[in-house]
Amino acid sequence: MEISRRHFLSVLGASSLAAIAGPALDALALPANAKKAIWLQGSGCTGCSISFLNRISSVSPTSAADVLLNVVELNYQPTIMSASGELAVSAAEAVYAQGGYVLLVEGGVPTAFGGAACWGWSMGGKDYTFLEIVNKYSSKAAATICIGTCASWGGVSAAYPNPTAVKGVAQATGRKTINIAGCPPHPDWIVWGLAQLLAGAGMPLDSYGRPTALYGKKLHERCPRKETDEIKTFGVDGRCLKALGCKGPTTEAPCATSKWNNGVNWCVDANAPCIGCTEANFPVRGLMGIGTGSGE
Repeated sequence: MEISRRHFLSVLGASSLAAIAGPALDALALPANAKKAIWLQGSGCTGCSISFLNRISSVSPTSAADVLLNVVELNYQPTIMSASGELAVSAAEAVYAQGGYVLLVEGGVPTAFGGAACWGWSMGGKDYTFLEIVNKYSSKAAATICIGTCASWGGVSAAYPNPTAVKGVAQATGRKTINIAGCPPHPDWIVWGLAQLLAGAGMPLDSYGRPTALYGKKLHERCPRKETDEIKTFGVDGRCLKALGCKGPTTEAPCATSKWNNGVNWCVDANAPCIGCTEANFPVRGLMGIGTGSGE
């Protein structure tokens, strides 16, 4: 199904994302005619790509394919593009030469050993570290979106003891980023962030670089279990999991309203405590609060 870019943006505005859209957008504006994008992948599990590719919606664009084929011009994404090697890199380089693109980054940035713990690609007989590539491509991007917690602040890739000194993109480059946090983030959150930029709109960000429209409330505030009694044993349905280590009271995320798998379920509704994967200190040792935070 072919849809226009304008229709894509208007549909998103009328979709279920409107429920979490928040206040008017007024910063980080992207030129309205910009639609080229580059998606880089660093230290991570590719789970954010998989999440995005599993976008399912009852309204167009109904899938990631609709977004990629009919709305945004994604010139480089190593997981899904058919080209490889220098042919793939040349596609990214052509967009870099023009500048003004949207840079999407998935995965953390290893900085130890001069970045040599993570090689991004080879071109003209020279190997380039992911650290070099991210610094280079962020320098000419109109905006940089970090897809997932690893790209945002290091995440699992920077978990203790972090021997390769993985950092988030902003920390590694010294440049501002829009952080669509989550491990992985919901596909609708990714599409929403991209849509705001394609529309030429900006987004108010919190102190962690997250759009306040998505991450402006604690998960516990939106949780349907917040007024129920706390349980102290697993396997009891419909009760608050705070006493079992649920991080909902300290985690900002719209999971309770977005849900997952096309609105089927989410962690707490499956009786699993929230592990705080949208927060900058994720994961703590043991995931349930023992020890230091991510990258420490």
